[in-house]
Amino acid sequence: MKTAVYPGTFNPITNGHTDLVERASRLFDQIIVAVGSNIQKNDTLPTEKRVELAAHVLQHLDNVEVCAFDTLLTDFVTSRGANIILRGLRTVADFEYEFQLVGMNRILEPNIETVFLAPSEHLSYISSTLVREIASYGGDISKFVHPAVAEAMAGH
Repeated sequence: MKTAVYPGTFNPITNGHTDLVERASRLFDQIIVAVGSNIQKNDTLPTEKRVELAAHVLQHLDNVEVCAFDTLLTDFVTSRGANIILRGLRTVADFEYEFQLVGMNRILEPNIETVFLAPSEHLSYISSTLVREIASYGGDISKFVHPAVAEAMAGH
C-alpha cells in the first residue's frame, strides 16, 4: 500500500490544498494530511481548529486522513508506515525552498521520497499567507477557501 504524507500548517486550508489532495488521492492508496505547527509562522488558527477544518473540507475523500503532528517530519512519516512526502509547488521560489527540504530529509531518512504536484492553473496563485492577510482586513476570501473555512476565518 502506498501511503503519502502531505504536511503543512494549512493555516488555513485553501482550495489549492484541497485540489492537490483530491488529485493525489487518485495516485496513492492513502493520504495523511499532517497538520503541523510552524514556530516561524503566525498561527492564526489553533492547530485543533486547522485539523477540524481540513477534516471537514476533505471528508468526501475516503482514503484521506487528517491529523496533527508536532515531531520531526521524517519521524512522523516513518511512524505512520509511509515513505512518501507529498508537496505542492506553485512557484520557482517554492521549488528552491522545497529542494532544500528534500536534501535535508534525505540525510535524515534516506528511505523517504518526496513527490511534488503542481496546482491546477486556476488555483496556483492562492496561498494561505495571502488568504490570512485578506481575511485580517475583512476581505472576502470565499473564492479561495471552503465556506466553513471562510466562516472560521471571519470569526477569528
